[in-house]
Amino acid sequence: MRLMDDLFPVALPMGTSHLKNRINSALQCELFNATQLVAKSSEFSHPTTKSGGAYSAKITNCGAMGWWSDAEGYRYTENDPRSGNPWPGMPKLFLKSLKPALYGTSAEGFEPDACLINHYAKSARMGLHQDKDEADFSHPIITISLGATADFLIGGEKRSDPPQLIIVESGDIVIMGGKSRMRFHSIRKIYPGSSPLANLDGRISLTFRKAL
Repeated sequence: MRLMDDLFPVALPMGTSHLKNRINSALQCELFNATQLVAKSSEFSHPTTKSGGAYSAKITNCGAMGWWSDAEGYRYTENDPRSGNPWPGMPKLFLKSLKPALYGTSAEGFEPDACLINHYAKSARMGLHQDKDEADFSHPIITISLGATADFLIGGEKRSDPPQLIIVESGDIVIMGGKSRMRFHSIRKIYPGSSPLANLDGRISLTFRKAL
């Protein structure tokens, strides 16, 4: 089924790219399996805000640093705050898959040191936010989608700016760099039952960043 953004493509903000079907089906399955191995070392769980509210999506991390949120606030850590152990190393498959997928794009040559892995169940979402805990905002944010189709919203540099809808499907990549690096963005909803991956009921996003 062709979705509306395929039939009537619209111009995205400068610095934002939506790469359709960039990761093939077989590689999607391999990437999903790799996330499950990461989760065996640092399990998925719901982070909390300073005030104690819980995120609806579950997260884990891999790489030299991992992003976390709890009563101490938003931050990157070398160790999983729950166990005190280092975050799992980034699977070689992640980087091996990402590098060729970015050929010819504004993010070609990007080398992340952190990957935030979000798991969205059927009712999970992520509110409008900026990625601003990294040391250097000149590096892009790269997200690979696996599983269920989702509504990805890309807004402006103020939370009140009206967002634009991008429908992301399994295998798609979204790049936010340059003038889009500090734009607010969110996951409005996912579409239950739309995942093409037999063992994934919901959506997983692999968000690659340069934290240090």
